[in-house]
Amino acid sequence: MGLLTYLLTLPIAPVRAVTWVAQRVVDEAEEVYYDPAPIWRRLAELEQQLLGGEIDQDTFDREEDELLDRLTEITEFRRRP
Repeated sequence: MGLLTYLLTLPIAPVRAVTWVAQRVVDEAEEVYYDPAPIWRRLAELEQQLLGGEIDQDTFDREEDELLDRLTEITEFRRRP
C-alpha cells in the first residue's frame, strides 16, 4: 500500500477496525453457540435423570428431541463452507 493510498483511506480506518472487531465477536459467538459438547453433556444428564426417576419418559422424550434437533443444526452449520 502506497503512502497516497494510506493517506486517502486513513479516515475510514476506524470503520475497518470496528468491522474487524464485530466479525471477531460474531466468530466467537458462533463458536460457543455451535459447540456440541454442552448438548452431549445435557443428553447424558437427561438420561441420568430418567434412570434416577427424577423425570418421566414424556419429559425425557421431549427434551431429547429438542437436543437432537440442536445437534442436527450444529452438524449442518459445521458442514457449510
